[in-house]
Order: sequence, then structure tokens, then C-alpha cells
Amino acid sequence: MNGQNRKDITQGSTVSIVLKADQRSGKLTKGIVKDILTKSSTHPHGIKVRLTDGQVGRVKEIH
Repeated sequence: MNGQNRKDITQGSTVSIVLKADQRSGKLTKGIVKDILTKSSTHPHGIKVRLTDGQVGRVKEIH
């Protein structure tokens, strides 16, 4: 699943996100969702989340 639909992502989900600094390279960071930051139901670039370690990025894959 891609991370474009907010309903597919819940707190505690394991996801891969792309950090702002890694957007050019596309490097993914894996972690567990702490907070969902995007308020809209969908987003073309992925739903923005905060991981348990504090990193913020857009979801590219849901595991």
C-alpha cells in the first residue's frame, strides 16, 4: 500500500517515510507512527506523520 490515504494509516503502524532532507534521493526511513500530521483524507505525495523517534516525513509504504 502507498501512503496516500489517511484511513490506511493508524498510530502504531510500521511505515517507510521519506524525510524532507531525503526527498531528492528518495531514501526511505522505517519506523512506527506516533502522530498523523496531515488533516486531509488523502495527499498525492503521502500522508505526513511523526515517528516514535521524532522524525517527520511523508509515508511512501505501509508494512
